[in-house]
Amino acid sequence: MTTFVDRVELHVAAGNGGHGCASVHREKFKPLGGPDGGNGGRGGDVILVVDQDVTTLLDYHHHPHRKATNGQPGAGDNREGKNGQDLVLPVPDGTVVLDKNGEVLADLVGQGTRFVAGQGGRGGLGNAALASARRKAPGFALLGEPGEARDIVLELKTVADVALVGYPSAGKSSLISVLSAAKPKIADYPFTTLVPNLGVVTAGETVYTIADVPGLIPGASRGKGLGLEFLRHVERCEVLVHVLDTATLESDRDPVSDLDVIEEELAQYGGLGDRPRVVVLNKIDIPDGKDLADMIRPDLEARGYRVFEVSAVARQGLKELSYALAEIVATARAAKPVQEATRIVIRPKAVDDAGFTVTKEADGLFRVRGEKPERWVRQTDFNNEEAVGYLADRLNRLGVEDELLKAGARAMDGVAIGSDDDAVVFDWEPSLSAGAEMLGRRGEDHRFDAPRPAAQRRRDRDAARDEAQRDYDGFSPF
Repeated sequence: MTTFVDRVELHVAAGNGGHGCASVHREKFKPLGGPDGGNGGRGGDVILVVDQDVTTLLDYHHHPHRKATNGQPGAGDNREGKNGQDLVLPVPDGTVVLDKNGEVLADLVGQGTRFVAGQGGRGGLGNAALASARRKAPGFALLGEPGEARDIVLELKTVADVALVGYPSAGKSSLISVLSAAKPKIADYPFTTLVPNLGVVTAGETVYTIADVPGLIPGASRGKGLGLEFLRHVERCEVLVHVLDTATLESDRDPVSDLDVIEEELAQYGGLGDRPRVVVLNKIDIPDGKDLADMIRPDLEARGYRVFEVSAVARQGLKELSYALAEIVATARAAKPVQEATRIVIRPKAVDDAGFTVTKEADGLFRVRGEKPERWVRQTDFNNEEAVGYLADRLNRLGVEDELLKAGARAMDGVAIGSDDDAVVFDWEPSLSAGAEMLGRRGEDHRFDAPRPAAQRRRDRDAARDEAQRDYDGFSPF
């Protein structure tokens, strides 16, 4: 038996980027042909996609940990690593994505709607891509970035035009079974319906969906019974239909008080005050039910409700109800604004935005935060001195060194780049402001310089031979 799950916590991890390769091209008579290390591949993304064939989050309830594949490292001969494969996770229409704090990240409505839940890491550059006129033979490559990993919450809010609400055993399941082709479980005891049921209704030229929401009871908005678990499925519906039992056997209940209780719970939940209401007096095939319906109908109409007397068992009054709901749904659809084409909003950075911040914390530690510095740190191989020097050059050109001086940093003060979880902490030395110059022209090798003219090579060879001959003539073993 299929289990309905409409809320899960999902742990997603995108793929890591592949490391760049540090390699030198070698062949016969040309042992040092220049850097040819390829770039690493990009890590795969984790993508949520709306799929109409998926109706529950059950699969993610059983398997909450999902990870995309990593990018492959680069290789010599300028061979780039293979990109990681994106992990596409199908979700039902109407899925809301939230972070652990309850903030909405995405509202996925409509077939094919996509949301990148985890961004794959960038691949590291190989030494061929790092080569320049000043750095002709880099002896290092950049590491691949780790993929984004986070915990998200998926909540399913049923996408339907009409929602049937009411007490347990009011006849909602029977009503949806005769209005549509849905086959919900029906029995003569409360809480028969444990999951929302969806059905498709055709009335004339209008086709709409109808949802049977599990029974609400007093206190449902505060977590009593099953109501709180499924009230979210009412939020997207255009019309709320109160199904009232006119033949209830409980002496302390009557249809009008049932209506008032359900309305109070909907008001406590919030956000549903603007939805049109329709009242359905069900079970008029029973004599007492018909008499009670005739008695309370004027009172309900005086409140402004459209009232329909039906019998799901005897199939009475169903056509009028179906066409009335179709009319309300069509009106609501026409009132919705026409969806405009997606617009791209460009928000340029301020002219004085340096792209990073330097703050001094209470313990005297200077913390550097910014997308570029943190990314560069993650891509640096700290076991390679040349790579560390390259990082120092990049930070210096970005202006981090100057901002540290302005913030009052002195020699051997602690500096952290990144957040508390993955920060790189080091003792700062102001001399790093000239890191590239102090270490000389890193990455340069005279063996990669342009060849000298033939005449110059002959003169150098003759001079070297003459010097060697003079040394030999003046040599004496005694």
